[in-house]
Amino acid sequence: MELKITYFFLFIALSYNAQQIKSIQLRPLQEKVFTSIVPLGTVLELSFDDLDADGKSYQYKIEHMTHDWEKSSMLTSQYIDGFDQNTILEVRNSFNTLQSYTHYRVQIPNTNSIITKSGNYLLSVLNDDDELIFSRKFVLYEREAIVGVSVERSRNTKTSNTQQTIQFSVNHPTIQINNPRQEIHVVILKNENWKEKISNLQPTFFKANQLLYTYTNKTNFWGDNEYYNFDTKFLRNKSLGVQYVEKKEVYHHYLYPENYNKYKKYTYFPDINGQFVIRTLEANDAETEADYAMMHFSLNTYQPFRGKEVYVYGAFNNFELTPENKMSFDTEKGMYRTNFLLKQGFYNYSFATVDQDNHVRLKTINGSFYETENQYTVLVYYQPFGGLYERVIGVGTGFLDQNR
Repeated sequence: MELKITYFFLFIALSYNAQQIKSIQLRPLQEKVFTSIVPLGTVLELSFDDLDADGKSYQYKIEHMTHDWEKSSMLTSQYIDGFDQNTILEVRNSFNTLQSYTHYRVQIPNTNSIITKSGNYLLSVLNDDDELIFSRKFVLYEREAIVGVSVERSRNTKTSNTQQTIQFSVNHPTIQINNPRQEIHVVILKNENWKEKISNLQPTFFKANQLLYTYTNKTNFWGDNEYYNFDTKFLRNKSLGVQYVEKKEVYHHYLYPENYNKYKKYTYFPDINGQFVIRTLEANDAETEADYAMMHFSLNTYQPFRGKEVYVYGAFNNFELTPENKMSFDTEKGMYRTNFLLKQGFYNYSFATVDQDNHVRLKTINGSFYETENQYTVLVYYQPFGGLYERVIGVGTGFLDQNR
């Protein structure tokens, strides 16, 4: 009983921390670039807000990982020039906001931590007691291989209208690969979401200095649908996607309800593949002057889905399914509803269902269409016989060419 009680309070503490830490971003310094898969030596910036606004001391920790995100066998000194764990020093308080918060920021590499090897990395943020607050994945790669990526409509007649097939080649003129089946690992990511990936693939053809992966079914992804979006750059007035605004303890923004339709047809509209941008037109510094609004989401279904739970889904919380973004069914209004705080900005979101087998699906509510403009990223990992670690020797990206 004592053990169960301990786990219960630990879960409550972690859930509370997750709700108080908001607007986590790990991106290059360029504007409107959302990737954390970058060439070795590129500066990435980690930033986040703590709604407790009490000036806590946080540390970041960097760990080198394998292609399947297990901790690698390398010593810290073999992949970092400096220290793997340091205090985050850039700390600023919010200014002139209804919701107080403390904004934290750190750039990597910095004078204390210079990463010297390509590969997968896990960046963790810890509190004073070395307890994990959150973590994010990033990838540093070399330009030693050219990765060509083709995205096409599925050739499977049963899924030709709902799935997309990814085929790619790895050209390695400067690297000698003796045994591709053991020395090479590849991973395909959909919209840079590590929860939607395909791995454990072997080349289908070998050529001189080239590996071909030309599967017709094994590399199929559901096309899903374009993301919904809204904009809260104006706090006091409604903007894109916002039906009306109320001022309470903070501003409450009520989004237009979305309607479930199992016969929905594909309609193109541009999105940023589930990502978000912090911005405000009512202040000069969005990092500390953008406010938080209580966002209200609703989905008309008229009756609840049997054996399924519904979540609001997007990069705003790293595509996680948490109690905060879980929707509950309002029997009186015949709709799913939820609300939570988000910082001012432009956001993409979708609705995901989870069944009793923990299968996460976007297509249940939004449909799945081969025309959807998804981005696919192929990462190539190389570890020769006797090598100490897996290098990322090349990265390629591809989009569906709808003219094919």
